[in-house]
Amino acid sequence: MAYSYDDQNIFAKILRGEIPNQTVKETDHSLAFRDIYPQAPLHVLVIPKGAYVSFDHFAQDASDAEILDYVRLVGEVCRMEGVEEDGWRLISNAGRNGVQEVPHLHVHILGGRVLGRMLQKQD
Repeated sequence: MAYSYDDQNIFAKILRGEIPNQTVKETDHSLAFRDIYPQAPLHVLVIPKGAYVSFDHFAQDASDAEILDYVRLVGEVCRMEGVEEDGWRLISNAGRNGVQEVPHLHVHILGGRVLGRMLQKQD
């Protein structure tokens, strides 16, 4: 599958410094920052600095260094934010059916309260 990356998406603008963010931690290949519309007491987004549309795009095309950096940053954010003991959720939406709102790979780290079931049953 060919992935078309839009370099005008909000996360690309954050990475270029055009839009401010509340950085939690930045590494060589990734950025973690607080969601401006948090859905839980802890709501941090983690994005790669590379132009990847979705997790599958990243998994197929990113370098080993980018993948390692990204995964390690997710773990570091959980440790820094103190959610390891009580639990947390990791969400990555992809495409139309996944309700992906920004076409740049991002994961949501959510925690700080009981989050309920992952999906609502559809009738």
